[in-house]
Amino acid sequence: MDLRAQQYVKNSEILKKYLPEKTVPIIANWIVEFNFKLKITKERRTRLGDYTSPRNGLNHVITINHNLNCYSFLITLVHEVAHLKTYNEYKNKVLPHGQEWKNNFKLLMRGFLTTEIFPLEIYSALKNYMENPAASTCSDTRLLWALKLNDEDDDSIFIIKVPFGAKFIYNENRIFIKGSQNRKLFKCKEIATGLTYLFNPLTQVKLIENELASNFY
Repeated sequence: MDLRAQQYVKNSEILKKYLPEKTVPIIANWIVEFNFKLKITKERRTRLGDYTSPRNGLNHVITINHNLNCYSFLITLVHEVAHLKTYNEYKNKVLPHGQEWKNNFKLLMRGFLTTEIFPLEIYSALKNYMENPAASTCSDTRLLWALKLNDEDDDSIFIIKVPFGAKFIYNENRIFIKGSQNRKLFKCKEIATGLTYLFNPLTQVKLIENELASNFY
């Protein structure tokens, strides 16, 4: 078995843990074909993945958060490979999420956009999102909702489902009280500091059962 074949087999075994089964052969081949290093990282609150172009003699690098469900992992990875492909074609002469990136993202995602890979609710939302993909899937509420429904953390709920005045835990140890909705965001007060923060309706939190605050302010 030559080196390329060995890399393909090794990549396939690792990717099986993170991707829908039918996509593994394609992505394993991409890693060899596009010649990039894939790093699976700990959770980052500000990003799901990123792409770094070659520098100082190093190769292309793509990082993806380890805790994404397989569908989010796939979409994020294709998003970043589209950056790689755009860099190879234009270097840094175009906008990061400009039309050139959008065209490559659509092209690369085309082979995956099927109900044989995605559940129907994700497929429908993703198909609509791909008509004009944005810099982040989190900007598309319908797609984000569909993806989060497939997360494995059964203890968490969307903040939109938390009752008004109820206490919830965010980021493992910070306790908040849910307040009113300000346009699209919810105003929530942190108990420890008394400070008010705005939360996206699809933020995942853990409800503290049977606890309602007597006063929000």
